[in-house]
Amino acid sequence: MKIKKVSKKKDGLYEILFDNLEKINLYDDVILKYELLLKKEVDEKLLNKILKENSLQECYHKALKYINSKLRTEKEIRLKLKDYDEEALDYTIKRLKQEGFLNDSLYIRSYTNDAVNFKLVGPNKIRIDLKKLGFKEDDVNNYLESLDNDIWLNKIRKYLTKKINSNNKLSGSNLKIKLITDLQNKGFYKEDIISILPEFTFVDDQNIYVKEYEKVKKKLSKKYSGSELEYQIKNKMYQKGFK
Repeated sequence: MKIKKVSKKKDGLYEILFDNLEKINLYDDVILKYELLLKKEVDEKLLNKILKENSLQECYHKALKYINSKLRTEKEIRLKLKDYDEEALDYTIKRLKQEGFLNDSLYIRSYTNDAVNFKLVGPNKIRIDLKKLGFKEDDVNNYLESLDNDIWLNKIRKYLTKKINSNNKLSGSNLKIKLITDLQNKGFYKEDIISILPEFTFVDDQNIYVKEYEKVKKKLSKKYSGSELEYQIKNKMYQKGFK
């Protein structure tokens, strides 16, 4: 096939027009590698090599575009470009790592720092999320263990203060149990949570007690009366953690 015209396009692409009016778009790396600005003709064997090479470059450039807005993991890139074959994906991942665009340590640090600064999550949640993204647990642990534990303790304090001050429903004991559970679900270590609890007081608020008592009494009065009603009210209030 004879090359009739080579036209430069945007995004590092060139359009090759053959004498049979067939057109293909090739990346500049491929153009330079096979000296297509100088060649006047390519046979079928060479064309297949060129197209194979161009597929590698296309995969790489699409990955670059994908990571342009934010850091990505190898797992995310492979999933995004799953339509390409393994050779193209392996080439892309290897090149991105060599050029510093794909850096596990950098991603782990950035992800963890963002979580610390902008989310109410503990180290366990961060560890689980990063493992799901494909990072090795040892690499994640190494960075988490380098952080001052006061970071997590202060986040626990902030959460407890906020929730205790805004409580308008729970008894002191039930609130305490709920907050411990909530913090563990957010990925904080139970031993850290327990170590902070003595700094806070979990007492029954009289206004909450009265409100809950009246609510329970109103509901149970439809079924019970007299001493049985009082017994049922007491039982329900005990279940709610009130003494």
